[in-house]
Amino acid sequence: MIKIFIFLTVSLFCGTSFAQSFKFAQVTDTHVGGSTGADDLRRTVEDLNQLKDIDFVILSGDVTEFGSDEELAIAKQILDSLNLPLYVIPGNHDSNWSESGANSFRKVFGAESFFFEHKGIQFIGTTSGPNMRMSPGQIPRENLVWMDSVFKANPDKETPLIAINHYPLDSSLNNWFEKIDRLKQRNIQVATCGHGHQNRLYDWEGIPGVMVRSNLQAKEKVGGYNIITIQPDSIFFQTRRPLLSTEDYWLKLPLKKFQDVSGQAVKRPDYSVNYKSKAKLLWEYQDHGDIGAGITSNGKLLFTANTVGEVYALRLADGKKMWSYKTGGKVYSTPAVDKGIVVVGSSDHFIYGLDAKTGTVRWKTETSKAVLGSPQLYKGKAYIGGSDGVFRCLDLLTGKVVWTFEGVKNYVSTLPTIADNKVIFGSWGNGFYALDVNTGQLMWEWNNGHANRMFSVAACYPVVANNRVFVVAPDRYMTALELQTGKVIWREKKELYRVRESMGLSRDKKFIYAKTMDGELVGISAKADSMTIDWKSSLQLPYDIVPTAIYSSSSLVFVPSNSGLLSAVNPKSGDVAWQYKISNAMINPPLVLKNKVVVSTMDGKIVLLQY
Repeated sequence: MIKIFIFLTVSLFCGTSFAQSFKFAQVTDTHVGGSTGADDLRRTVEDLNQLKDIDFVILSGDVTEFGSDEELAIAKQILDSLNLPLYVIPGNHDSNWSESGANSFRKVFGAESFFFEHKGIQFIGTTSGPNMRMSPGQIPRENLVWMDSVFKANPDKETPLIAINHYPLDSSLNNWFEKIDRLKQRNIQVATCGHGHQNRLYDWEGIPGVMVRSNLQAKEKVGGYNIITIQPDSIFFQTRRPLLSTEDYWLKLPLKKFQDVSGQAVKRPDYSVNYKSKAKLLWEYQDHGDIGAGITSNGKLLFTANTVGEVYALRLADGKKMWSYKTGGKVYSTPAVDKGIVVVGSSDHFIYGLDAKTGTVRWKTETSKAVLGSPQLYKGKAYIGGSDGVFRCLDLLTGKVVWTFEGVKNYVSTLPTIADNKVIFGSWGNGFYALDVNTGQLMWEWNNGHANRMFSVAACYPVVANNRVFVVAPDRYMTALELQTGKVIWREKKELYRVRESMGLSRDKKFIYAKTMDGELVGISAKADSMTIDWKSSLQLPYDIVPTAIYSSSSLVFVPSNSGLLSAVNPKSGDVAWQYKISNAMINPPLVLKNKVVVSTMDGKIVLLQY
């Protein structure tokens, strides 16, 4: 085992003394639901219960493999036998593929963040996403607001602080700088994380960063975790092999008064593109939570929702909030509006019909699990998928269930497409379905052949053109299916054009737009018998994996990114007409209006741009 020594002059905290030294354990990346995750965690809990000098345990994310209710229940059952205080935060596996919309985690464990003081040291833990939408990680906006309130309630900036997050505090988090800037205002000693499954030392703008190993055994006989020892002038990290041995320390860091000497060496997001953009900012709204939903409008009001659980309306003219309704869970469903009713699903197990003018509840329909899918409105009906294996058709005016299809594998998080009297959608169980729009009868079903549900055709919005259904998935395949039968016309993967779930249809319906993982925008023929690239834009973004759909106006194609940059492309020439950077977070489905576009980002920003 390689030891890492940091040779710095050790100085004691000014005005700070410890009552005594202590030890705690950091366990991470247990992945309950994976092949050995549960057994590895049981062994670690048994081991911790036998140790006599551990004060508490921190579990720093990826507790489960997919964030399912079943996996969370198993993990909680195992951890309930732990005889030590436990502090838990979720990781990307707990939140990105969560059937509950990352809502069950806080119900099972009581919270998704923590703050406490122990023997003279403060500890703060935050979650990091990405929540329900594939992108770089992100500390939720509501977590940052919570951090501000915690620090305001605990104003002593001399008390030593240790920060915990699942992701490293670097560019793998799109808002790493927001937490770092807050930590630098305190006496931060070290920031620890998991995610990378290895012991490793970092420097995060002058803050010592420590990644600790996964609890999984992987190719070893047993897994492992870290025992962290606090002494008056030092902190030691040791790998513990459950029920076997504790290795000599692999890292020793000094504890001393924090001084910011980094000079912000890491490049921060650059907004200079906005100064020369042909898009004009008309107004901007900042939510106090994350926004993981798109936006809809009735011409006067805009409707969206946040992860605090609020569905709300902004006035289109100036962005003023007109009403807000609080559901009982996080909302990732994009609202739809018609006939004065706003339809939206919530992770609180309800589908809501809200009055578009006032936000009052006109009706609510209960389900047995979260509703993360977005509603499609068609001929007085609302079509929406849930996490309970059920796809529903509801009467728009009353919320009464017209029909149900109960054969959905796993959960739905997409917006269904309606064409040829079929409602078409995918699920996170490798299922892809076409149902009769009037009866809910299964017309056809297709499976992309993967055993791993991470490759499901579930995040893209299906595109229909030329009697074909086009879909893309995380496996980087694009598939064209017959609209009537679901038969595969072609299914291809091009290494030069690594498509993912961000796709859309050109206004003339000649091309299926697809954004590649390498940041290019291509147009695939809607009529060819193979994946033929007939059009290509000059757009060149960095590596990008956001699954947000691509929308067009009569004159522009709007391309989202996972770093808050909206690009407008000329559909004829492929040239970039303009770009505008909203934030550094992923862009949600935009709302295209005449000469205007409304765009929101996951960190809670909404802007109205005129072009």
